[in-house]
Amino acid sequence: MRKDRILWADDEIDLLRPHILFLEEKGYEVHTASNGKDAVDMCRETSFDIIFLDENMPGLSGLETLSQIKNIDPNVPLVMITKSEEEDIMNMAIGQKIADYLTKPVNPSQILLTLKKNIHQREIVSEHTTSAYRSEFGQIGMQINDSFSYEDWVEIYKKLVYWELELSEAENGMEELLMTQKNEANSAFSKFIKRNYLDWFHSPEKRPLTSPEIFKTKVFPLLDKGEKVFFVLVDNFRYDQWCLLRGLINEFYHIEEEEIYCAMLPTATQYARNAIFSGLFPRQIQEMFPEFWVEEEEEEGKNLYEKELLETQIQRFRKRYNFSYHKINESSFCERLIQQLPQLEDNNLNVCVLNFIDMLSHARTDSKMMRELANDNKAYRSLTMSWFKHSSAYDLLKAIAQRGYKVVFTTDHGMIQVSNTIKVIGDRATNVNLRYKVGKSLSYNKKEVFEVKKPEEIGLPSPNVSSTYIFATNNDFFAYPNNYNYYVNYFKNTFQHGGVSLEEMLVPIALLSPKK
Repeated sequence: MRKDRILWADDEIDLLRPHILFLEEKGYEVHTASNGKDAVDMCRETSFDIIFLDENMPGLSGLETLSQIKNIDPNVPLVMITKSEEEDIMNMAIGQKIADYLTKPVNPSQILLTLKKNIHQREIVSEHTTSAYRSEFGQIGMQINDSFSYEDWVEIYKKLVYWELELSEAENGMEELLMTQKNEANSAFSKFIKRNYLDWFHSPEKRPLTSPEIFKTKVFPLLDKGEKVFFVLVDNFRYDQWCLLRGLINEFYHIEEEEIYCAMLPTATQYARNAIFSGLFPRQIQEMFPEFWVEEEEEEGKNLYEKELLETQIQRFRKRYNFSYHKINESSFCERLIQQLPQLEDNNLNVCVLNFIDMLSHARTDSKMMRELANDNKAYRSLTMSWFKHSSAYDLLKAIAQRGYKVVFTTDHGMIQVSNTIKVIGDRATNVNLRYKVGKSLSYNKKEVFEVKKPEEIGLPSPNVSSTYIFATNNDFFAYPNNYNYYVNYFKNTFQHGGVSLEEMLVPIALLSPKK
C-alpha cells in the first residue's frame, strides 16, 4: 500500500528537518524542494497527495508556484505557509482555492491536523459516523417501539433522515442497516396511522398540523401583522430534500421557523394540495364548491382551481388580502415571474407553485436514463440538489429575498421509493394511482393495507355510495393480477406517492426571513 506523499517547498527547508522526521515517523513519504521552480518540476514528474508551499520564496513566489501547480494538478490540496498575516495575501491565496493557510512558525500538531483534514477526512468522518450511528442504533430502535404520539414520530423521522444524510456522505456500507431500520420505522408508523388517523377527525384537538390548516396557521397571521409574504409550494418535496437545499437557502434567508406537518391522505396532489389552498378537506370542497372539485374518473386536470380555492378561503375568513397566483412548470415561467416582481409589490400575498420535483419524479418513472441517474434515494437527492442549484427557482428565491419578502416555504406531500407489489382487483372506474385506490368493488388483503370503508369519516368524497379507499403502506405498491408482471417490472424502485409512509406524510414547512 502506497504511503501518502507530501511535497514541502520552502527556501529554508533544512530548518524544517524536525517536522519532516516527525511526519516520516507518522508514516508519510515526504519530498522537499527549496524553491518554487523545483516544486513545479517535481509535480510534473510525481503526483502528490498534498503540497505545502512557503509564500515568500526567491524566484517564483508561493502564489506563483501555487498557480502553476494548479495548472498541472487542479485537484491536489495546497497549503500556504507564510510569515505574513497581511489580509490581501490571505485573500489571494484563498481566491486560488487553497486547502489551508498557516502562519509561521508552524508546529507539528498544526501540520498533522491539516493532513487529517485534507487527506484523511473522509475515512475519519466515515469511521466516526459509523461508530456514532452504531451507538444510537439501539436507542432509535427503542424509540420506534415506544412511539405513541405524532411528535414522537417526527423526532424519529428527523433522526433517520439525519443519519441517512450522514451515512450517505461517509460511504461506509452502513446504508443497508439504516434502510432496514427505516423500513421497520415505516411499518410501525403505518400501524400508528391506522390506530389514530380516524380519531384525529373525531377529535380535531388531537390532530397535528395538517394540509387544510396551513394558510390559517402559517400565512394569515403574518399577513395580519402587515408582512408582505410569498407562499412557495414545491410539489412532491420530501424532508430529506429540504435538509439538503437548506444550505443553499441559508445564503440569503434566515430560517425563522421550521417544522414538519402531516400531509393528509391520500398524499396526492388532487387531495393534499387542494386542501391547502381551500383550507378544507376534499369532501368539504366537493360539497361547498362542486364547480372546483374534479372526480377521479374525470379527464380534466385535478388542480386547475387552486387560485379560486384560495380566494374562497380568504373570503371565508373575512380577510381582505390582495394576492397573485403563479404555477411554474418550466424555467421560462420562473424567469418571467422574476421580471414581474416589481409589479407584485402592492400585493399582500403572492403564491408560487413549483412543479419541478413532481416532473422529475414522473420523468424518473418514464425514462430509462432518468432511472439510471436516480436509482436510489441518495442519487435522487443529488439530482434534486443539482437541479435546484442551477435552476431559475433558485434565482427566483434569491430575487424574492432581495425585495424583502418573507417566504413560507413548503410542499403538499412527499414520496417513497416502492419495491414490494400488492395485488388488488378493481373495476374500470378504479383510479390508477399506485399507492391508493378508491372504488366500490375492490378486492384486496385487508392486512396489507390501510382500509377506510367510510370516506366521509376522514374528510374524503365518495364517488359512489359504497366507495372504499385503501392506502398502501411501507414501500408497497398496487398491481392488477392481469398485468402483474408488467407492473412489477415497470414500477419497481420508482418513486410514488398517495399512501402511508414517513416520507409521504411528514413534510417540511419553513418561515424564511431575508438577510439584509
